Amino acid sequence: MTSIRRVGILTGGGDVPGLNAVIKSVVYRATEMGAEVLGIRRGWEGLTHLRLGDQPDDGYLRRLDRTNTRAIDRTGGTILHTSRTNPRKMRAAGLPATIDRSRLGALEVADGLYDLTPVVVEHIDGLGLDVLITIGGDDTLSFSQVLVGAGVPLVAIPKTMDNDVQGTEYCIGFSTAVTRAKEAINRQRTTLGSHERIGVFRIFGRDAGYTALYTAYVTSSRCLIPEVQYDLDRLASVLAEDHGNNPSHYSFVITAEGAIWQGARIESVGEADAFGHRHKANVGEVLAAELRQRTGAETLASELTYDLRSGEPDSLDSMVAITFANVAMDLVEGGETGRMVAIQDGKYAHAPLPDPSLGPRRVDVPTMYNADRFRPRYDGKLGDPLLLVGVA
Repeated sequence: MTSIRRVGILTGGGDVPGLNAVIKSVVYRATEMGAEVLGIRRGWEGLTHLRLGDQPDDGYLRRLDRTNTRAIDRTGGTILHTSRTNPRKMRAAGLPATIDRSRLGALEVADGLYDLTPVVVEHIDGLGLDVLITIGGDDTLSFSQVLVGAGVPLVAIPKTMDNDVQGTEYCIGFSTAVTRAKEAINRQRTTLGSHERIGVFRIFGRDAGYTALYTAYVTSSRCLIPEVQYDLDRLASVLAEDHGNNPSHYSFVITAEGAIWQGARIESVGEADAFGHRHKANVGEVLAAELRQRTGAETLASELTYDLRSGEPDSLDSMVAITFANVAMDLVEGGETGRMVAIQDGKYAHAPLPDPSLGPRRVDVPTMYNADRFRPRYDGKLGDPLLLVGVA
């Protein structure tokens, strides 16, 4: 058992329901261990831009205790706020005003691009953190791995509505996203039926189709995933058949944002963030127009993205968030760091931080997806874990 005096915690990347439950549970567990908790605001930006002379509750720092975290698990978002700052690739315009300009030459890794990893490590040391808890998706976890390599004691907790982090079957935020998508789709069935339309629901999933697939699983609908480029004429034929056979004369399909048909080119739009990600143009609107042209039916594109990440977590995300936090603190108490909390074979576990070279975890198409019928597979589930797929 290791003596822990001060625990740091931050959230990075997009917000999801359940983050505040993690924060509260870490605080409660840490205080049982006799440690204080220091919240780092705005993700990695907090550790590049803070002033070491600041006191907790100034600037990028927030002292967390049982009183000020007592009720935070009842709300969504993150009380620590978040950002998509990448300390390894900071442009001159984004550098902290407090940085010693004489250091910039040593920190520059390309023309106008700076790696502030040494600054982050210095700030962690200067804050007297015995361990850092990081909560995030692939980008947050990739920099967490960099810090582990630099000797920082760290435990990571995976969150993303895409559920595509390597090494775990589940990420915080996924269940709430599917639950909210199911509710929204079932509400909109009445409008689709009233106007006899074909609906196209766009959902999260730039690189992996888990959110679209599981939402289709619980709504008995067609879905399109990034792992399979599909035949657009075949899809139009299937949806037209559904439309004709439905007594209310409507049909619909759920498309992940990264799913495209054979021969399609869906451009990325907007400026890239610090991790190099750009938004995909709205594939739902483009697909709805193509389906209208091919079927002659009126179509409607509906955006199911940011509504899914707002508000309080559902029961499963609350349970996983609370348990992930406590498993993380079990590791901290046992002196085991450099690990990520995970679900493996349906059980709570811990794993190495994901290797960024592996990319996102992706749907196993042969066992999970019927590409010919654009549906999840419902057969062959005996012996599978609760969330239907294990970690390879």
